[in-house]
Amino acid sequence: MKMMAWFTLLTVLILGQLQAQVFAKTLEDTIAYCDDCHGPNGVSQDSAIPTIAGFSATTTTDMMFAYLDGDRPANKVGFRSGDTSRAAIDMITIAKALSEEEIETLADHYAKQKFLAAKQDYDKGLAEKGGTVHQEKCIKCHQAGGSAADDDAGILAGQWIPYLQQAFDEYRSGKRESSAMVKALKALSDDEVKALLNFYASQQ
Repeated sequence: MKMMAWFTLLTVLILGQLQAQVFAKTLEDTIAYCDDCHGPNGVSQDSAIPTIAGFSATTTTDMMFAYLDGDRPANKVGFRSGDTSRAAIDMITIAKALSEEEIETLADHYAKQKFLAAKQDYDKGLAEKGGTVHQEKCIKCHQAGGSAADDDAGILAGQWIPYLQQAFDEYRSGKRESSAMVKALKALSDDEVKALLNFYASQQ
């Protein structure tokens, strides 16, 4: 019984420390914490991190609950700005430190920010082929070339290629759970996926 009590106390202390790290005293501090990975106002400066500015609040909320439900893998990443000496952290850990109200507040905040496409190199020939693939295979869920926020499917156009490549690989391997995305991406060849990545990157 004593061991169980100590374990419970230790768990409470660890969670308390985590919440203190993730959730500072004000909403502004919490936003700054998120921006230290996702970039100023949610616009990513790092090719491994997605821009979340401009995502619909529904999209961001759904993504956070996907982490809580274990439908997305916990990939640890280091901080890209601010205090970069901080230990790497993953989105499942962050999501667990947030209340539902806090998740919704953050989602509303980032929905009001302007999405800015990543400036990156891409293959024009592949981008043209990818546009055709998108029209044939992806437009049902991802409107306006993957740039629409109000379809609640996330913004693909203008995202970093390395991030999208990782996300697509996770869907195709089953590490991310989404019946629609898994089915759609598994139906594509490697060449079609590569073309799609260049198409989305071309929209700058």
